[in-house]
Amino acid sequence: MRRSQDGVATSPKAWRHGAACVIAHFRLIPKASKDAVDGLIDTTDGPVFQARVRALPEDGAANKALEDLVARWLDVPKRSVSLATGGKSRLKSLRIDGDPAALDRMLQERADDFSR
Repeated sequence: MRRSQDGVATSPKAWRHGAACVIAHFRLIPKASKDAVDGLIDTTDGPVFQARVRALPEDGAANKALEDLVARWLDVPKRSVSLATGGKSRLKSLRIDGDPAALDRMLQERADDFSR
């Protein structure tokens, strides 16, 4: 647990604010039966969203499928979601361009949906 500026304990998030964007962290499972964001999981690097895509991990197809999935999941334009790090890793960081405060609220709503 982290402490906010007012001393209240806060849980780490699977995303962080960047310059005019949010960087969201995902663990990707390619060659799945469907495209979906399944929830939040803990890793040694902190919490990440668990995502599955049908695409094969060849020639960047799974990465592109993840970008498209996240754009649909957050209802943002496809052009605003891009791979930031993790091109050949299961753990990926996606840059989501837009208003960081609005994106933070959307991601928090999606994260809260998993805990219901």
